[in-house]
Amino acid sequence: MSVLSHDRHRAELLAQTALLRSAVRGADLTAPVPTCPGWNLGQLLRHVGGTHHWAETVVRTRATTPVPEDLVNDVSGYADADPQEMDAWVAEGATGLADALRAAGPAERVWTPGPGGTTAFWARRMLHEAVVHRADASWAVGSEFVVEDDLAVDGIEEWMGFGTVPEVIEPKPGVPPLLGPGRTLHFRGPGTAPGWLVDLTGAAVTCHRTDAPPPVAAVTVRAPLTDLLLLLYGRRTAADRTVEVDGDVRLLDLWVERSGFWLRE
Repeated sequence: MSVLSHDRHRAELLAQTALLRSAVRGADLTAPVPTCPGWNLGQLLRHVGGTHHWAETVVRTRATTPVPEDLVNDVSGYADADPQEMDAWVAEGATGLADALRAAGPAERVWTPGPGGTTAFWARRMLHEAVVHRADASWAVGSEFVVEDDLAVDGIEEWMGFGTVPEVIEPKPGVPPLLGPGRTLHFRGPGTAPGWLVDLTGAAVTCHRTDAPPPVAAVTVRAPLTDLLLLLYGRRTAADRTVEVDGDVRLLDLWVERSGFWLRE
């Protein structure tokens, strides 16, 4: 279930994209992005703008079948992007998508590449796309990154929802099975921040948010909410000083890899 409203998703989509643009303004767009191997800043911006233009097409046209993803995945021709043109492209994508989402509302039935099937999916998914790539861009130019706690919680909740779909446990050659006895993971933010319990002991993955004291789990992860979100997206690891992991690190790595299948589809 979404933590934030449709209007908040729209507003944050614009705000996070603006912060991303601000982070790279004046930077060399040919500089590499370490967290996106093979991409430079110009290509990262092309990807972000492309995802927003792509989603805008889905929402505006009320598409009920897949829309070609050329704008999302083809960044090879933008290694020497013009900074002003790329900034305008990214701004246009975010504004156009936010406008389309406002016109459609959250309940319009449209095609989605994941669970949901409504325009609310696109508002949330494209927001967190911008959030994570803002982190990539910020680190590439040497600046810090943090998001508000409720925004981080919403992003974690979205990931946990994706992590329970049947594709997560589909057998794959050479990949250890995910489910098994005693396999539970507990994720906890600091202080009174919420936590999440992921249960891999049954026939399917289940996940629920919990405010109870940490249960005994095969692996327990404690970190600031921003860092928990970044851990799920592979931007933090168990070795980072802001992340505390007790228990089976290999199970944690396996679950993050398997639950993130949708990023690589």
